[in-house]
Amino acid sequence: MQGNLPPEAQEKIEQLQDLQETAQEVAVQKQEAESNLTEAKNALDELENIDEGTTMYRNVGELLVETDYEQAEEDLDEKVDSLEIRLETLEKQEERVQDQFESLQEELEDMLGGMGGGPAGPGGPGAGGA
Repeated sequence: MQGNLPPEAQEKIEQLQDLQETAQEVAVQKQEAESNLTEAKNALDELENIDEGTTMYRNVGELLVETDYEQAEEDLDEKVDSLEIRLETLEKQEERVQDQFESLQEELEDMLGGMGGGPAGPGGPGAGGA
């Protein structure tokens, strides 16, 4: 069917496909950020149950390096803050992509007009005159 469409419609369809791919990528990034945020918050909660004098370690690449309670808490707080900002940014990006997708979809539907029929217009069924 795409071969019978005007070039402008084909271009809009390609843009819709690109936006759909972008939306999927953003969704994956958002899911990863949510998972990391949950993990960091759980670690902070667990930290509250640990005595401040307990020897702790943190990952630095492939190594475990000794750290103190205050540093561990500070690092986790910073991680939570940055992940919350990242998640907020991804949610906004997700909304923008969805808005662009819907707008482009409407443009394409308008462009194609009555090619496939569709919902009844203002004079269709249910449009009573009083």
